[in-house]
Amino acid sequence: MIDYLVGTGGWAYFKVGNKPSLKTYSRIFNFVEVNYTFYELPSIQTVENWRRSVPSDFTFSVRCHQDLTHNFGLRPINQAYEIFYQMRAYCDRLRSQYLVLETPAKYVLDQKSLCDARDFFSSLNLKGLQLVWEYRAPITQSVVNLMRDFGMIHCVDLSRDKPSYNLDVTYSRLFGKGQHNLYQFTDNELEQIDKHAQSTKSTKVILSYHGIRMNSDAARFKRFKENGTFLPITSYTGAESAKVVLAEDTKFPVTKSELIVEQGWKVIDVAENRREHLSEALNKIPNKTYSSLDEVINELRGVI
Repeated sequence: MIDYLVGTGGWAYFKVGNKPSLKTYSRIFNFVEVNYTFYELPSIQTVENWRRSVPSDFTFSVRCHQDLTHNFGLRPINQAYEIFYQMRAYCDRLRSQYLVLETPAKYVLDQKSLCDARDFFSSLNLKGLQLVWEYRAPITQSVVNLMRDFGMIHCVDLSRDKPSYNLDVTYSRLFGKGQHNLYQFTDNELEQIDKHAQSTKSTKVILSYHGIRMNSDAARFKRFKENGTFLPITSYTGAESAKVVLAEDTKFPVTKSELIVEQGWKVIDVAENRREHLSEALNKIPNKTYSSLDEVINELRGVI
């Protein structure tokens, strides 16, 4: 039996009224990855307030500040240690076991930087902290060996990849297959994420959704694990579902190719129990410039 922790990268976009609400978020999800700490260094009092806002069994992970992962690098220097121990202090206050290191694609570990990283990690006092590393450069066996030697979790996007090795805990930051964070998962893709998670044989799987529809994606996955069904995207099906989705932000006039690029990543309710990316339907309409939403929907009624 796998223990699933499901949530999103931060709660800034989970709003009650016009304000983010961690307290309400924690009534729906059992986990959140704190993104704020990647950009800012909040006060300890602020972090303690976060902990007090949630149930006792709610789980935080902390995303390490970019100064360590993007500026100083994983090197045994004073600035790197200062950032790390500030992050550990946040984890202590949040009762968080997981510190997430996300290094950029340009941060490629050569022989010297591998030695630096090994010296850095070997000199840390983790106090039981579990390091999670999303290594965005092409992975090498030397990097894998480094991670394994220090018992780190190799973090990958389970919708695209599988970790290089398996531990008792799997941690995935989920962006999908679109450009940057412009993506929404279909039912089949959420099921595939679950299959990849189960294939790791981990006893705990932590899923941190990060796409532009992350709240919806996380909620739909959570519902699937609870009762095997998926929440709908809209209250309609077919072309009427597409109308709701396109009405959000489509600007006219617009060409078919522009619609596919700008709107195709979204998911619609093709039928009551079937959801697809909008691009599947948009690919079937005539190749022309559309002047209004109704014009697009009239074409979609013939293909959905």
